[in-house]
Amino acid sequence: MTNPSATVRPWTRPHDWAEVVLGVVALLSPLWTNTDNAAMWTMIVLGALVALDGLASLAVPGQVYGEGIQIVLGVLMFVSPWVMSYTGFNGISWTSWIIGALTVIAGAAALPVAQAAHRASGGMAGQH
Repeated sequence: MTNPSATVRPWTRPHDWAEVVLGVVALLSPLWTNTDNAAMWTMIVLGALVALDGLASLAVPGQVYGEGIQIVLGVLMFVSPWVMSYTGFNGISWTSWIIGALTVIAGAAALPVAQAAHRASGGMAGQH
């Protein structure tokens, strides 16, 4: 069972740190893989969004919706090689598939932790 007080402390949750790292790797991946414009900008934008959402979840641990957004971003990254037509670039396609899948897994794993933090904070975490 997760310790509720530990889940409420900002900047301590490993799931969210993983999301930040995954986002940064995706964001920077066009530097070391062959891409076209569609692949490059897809990875830059989705990577930045994944990293920023991970940072937001770290700063305010009770944002349950942030983990849902993370899952959606992971799915978008996973399907982007087909949707944006860059499956011909193996390196960036595999990067999209792997980081997309890992982002979904990290978001899904962090969801119950975010829910516990939300409950432990009286439902006020992430609300202004």
